[in-house]
Amino acid sequence: MTSQDGAYQVVDALNRLGIAYMLVGSFSSNAYGTARATGDADFVIETDQRIDDLRRALQPHFRMDSQISFEPTQGTTRYLFHHDGTGFLVEVFVLSDDEHDRARFSRRRSIERGGRVAYFPSPEDVIIQKLRWGRRKDQADVAGILALQKDKLDWTYLRLWCDRHGTRALLDAIVGDPTSFV
Repeated sequence: MTSQDGAYQVVDALNRLGIAYMLVGSFSSNAYGTARATGDADFVIETDQRIDDLRRALQPHFRMDSQISFEPTQGTTRYLFHHDGTGFLVEVFVLSDDEHDRARFSRRRSIERGGRVAYFPSPEDVIIQKLRWGRRKDQADVAGILALQKDKLDWTYLRLWCDRHGTRALLDAIVGDPTSFV
């Protein structure tokens, strides 16, 4: 099983159940930029009221950790699902009260790939979130998105959120010299 297979098993289950979600993390940057390999998939769901439905829909291939965790950066609940046999990990975060988290969820868009629809944040929101995380691999993801999407982005929206989060200097540095971040 590839990471894409694992992610799309979850996408299929969420779509079947009618649970509002978006596929975030490296899958979202891969959708708009330069692809990179990953060993996990990250999702944001609107509410965890149907998490048991999702758990049942993913059985027997995925096992949900019995221990729920708290993600401190955005103050939300995180559920972990492990694919039996491969070690592939799926992290499911509940939509937080963070203002940008809510904005990016409301702006999510559907993308069709291989006859399947999945929901992703906009490319601007992927950049904003990646800059908030600030890890080297996230900066490389931003450079990859900018290489392919630069002329299509809503720069007013992007700069507004980067100013609010204090990440505008990093954005400007990546725009100015993207090769130093790859």
